[in-house]
Amino acid sequence: MPETIGVIFDMDGVIVHSNPTHKKAIQIFCDKFDIEVSDSFLEKKVYGRTNKEWIPELFGEITSERQTTLANEKEQLFRNMFNPEDFVVDGLHAFLDALRSENISMAVATSAPVENADYILSRLSIRDYFNTVLDSSHITTGKPDPEVYVKAAKALGKKPESCIVFEDSLAGVEAGLKAGCKVIGITTTHSPEELENCHLVVQNFENLSLEDLLRL
Repeated sequence: MPETIGVIFDMDGVIVHSNPTHKKAIQIFCDKFDIEVSDSFLEKKVYGRTNKEWIPELFGEITSERQTTLANEKEQLFRNMFNPEDFVVDGLHAFLDALRSENISMAVATSAPVENADYILSRLSIRDYFNTVLDSSHITTGKPDPEVYVKAAKALGKKPESCIVFEDSLAGVEAGLKAGCKVIGITTTHSPEELENCHLVVQNFENLSLEDLLRL
């Protein structure tokens, strides 16, 4: 029965189509320090990863205090630029309603800081859909390490093999697969071909049913 599965959502690129705004914020942030960033760097080193992992890639060895200051500056810039209501991935609310109507346990597992998770989930009024929300403060090692998805499954009282992960980033897909979860890729950030390792690839949540999940 449906109650035996858990559904875990990444946030950026899954709940909201936020990576273009993150890209703009990072570019503005890096311009301030005369640092150039490529699309390849963003895709391989930033998307799906924590600030404490990608910021040293740009600034080298810095103190933890300096790293925190830089991360806070970049994320505040992002929040100032981003209106979650305008960038909800299509079909999200109806899909969440459908899962909740069947008493499906749900979690958010994001590499974003708690301030971003609180900002986005509260602005969309969807925090109450989720049994648990894990952000960067809950993990030691970011994606593609499976830690966040292993912890999310445990928080739901499920085995990873009984959980379905929604991801858009390559690092996130790898994390979900390593954790032992089934992974559904959403093509907000990468092409279907780039997400070929996923168990299922969709454009958004429209026309996606609980039966589609159970078939996995």
